Amino acid sequence: MPKPASLTRHRTQQRAADVGRRPRPRRAWALRAVPVLGAGLVLALAACSEAVPTPTPTVTSPAVVVAQKQAVPAPVVPARWPLTGVVADEPADRPALAVKIENPREVRPQTGIDQADMVWEEVVEGGVTRFVAVFHSQVPAEIGPIRSVRPMDPAIAAPLHGLIAFSGGQAAFVNALGASGLQLLSHDAGDDGFYRKKGVLPAPHNVYGKPETFWAQADATHTAAPPEQFPIARRADQSTVVLNGTPATSLTTTLSGYAQPSWSWDAASATWLRTEGTSPATAASGARLAATNVVALRVTLVDSGTIDPAGSAVPETKLVGSGEGVVAVGGRTLDVTWSKSAVDAPLTLSTADGTPVSLAPGVTWVELVPKSSGSITVG
Repeated sequence: MPKPASLTRHRTQQRAADVGRRPRPRRAWALRAVPVLGAGLVLALAACSEAVPTPTPTVTSPAVVVAQKQAVPAPVVPARWPLTGVVADEPADRPALAVKIENPREVRPQTGIDQADMVWEEVVEGGVTRFVAVFHSQVPAEIGPIRSVRPMDPAIAAPLHGLIAFSGGQAAFVNALGASGLQLLSHDAGDDGFYRKKGVLPAPHNVYGKPETFWAQADATHTAAPPEQFPIARRADQSTVVLNGTPATSLTTTLSGYAQPSWSWDAASATWLRTEGTSPATAASGARLAATNVVALRVTLVDSGTIDPAGSAVPETKLVGSGEGVVAVGGRTLDVTWSKSAVDAPLTLSTADGTPVSLAPGVTWVELVPKSSGSITVG
């Protein structure tokens, strides 16, 4: 049945109206699709970036750079003899050996004293002097004449912690040496290495000894090398005395009316040469007695309260304490203060402001000059 024309027109208009409304949803859909497309593009670009990685620059850490450098070798410090500071290929592993050597005019020249590392000169009875000669870096074939100990010897030798060889002595003096920690080697006690030498002077001036035999008797507690006794600079020109001292050519000491040893600077040998009174001092070998360092100390001399076999009072030098002195090194002298805190403590030297004094490498002689009867003169 044919539809009425009015109905047909109505549907046609409705479809036309619908057609007019449909484009709006399509445009809205298109706008929503743009972000989706953008997201896809970002994902695609991300995928491309993963496929071709960006090179990462290499950064070397400073620690790695330091590690790659070759380590700087430590400086080589040469070995030195402890009592002289002189360079040694290989210092001998032996203790210090102190030996009592007498010094009246009739026994000069003495044997072996020119090979000592250190020599201490002390006043004994009658104003005569006696030496405590300390051996370590050199080994003489023979030493002498060897004599007895005195009350100040423990304070001189105890800081060495080694051996001391002597002919004998009063019981109180010998006991004090033993109490100071030294190992005693005595002719009177029958220890090896001592002998009376024929064809020289009569007893008691003819006792001599062999240092090799003395060292061979060191017990297990006296085998170590000695500690340094005075600070020693690496070179002579670095010594405190050379750097701060006053130029001098002579150092004269009066220890008593009997003993006036003096020292004169010898630039050729770079040493101070010893003179006994007016005579050049030599050893039995013919070598001139010389020292790189001369330490002259003003000390107190007291009566020990004992007498020797001849009836003379035995003096004692007081070393535990402090005082003044003069040190000669390298053609210069310097006023110093000395101090010693205990019998077995080393004696120290310092300047007026308390700065420690260093010596030069070489042999050291120490003059113990009594304040009451002696003097120190610099020329």
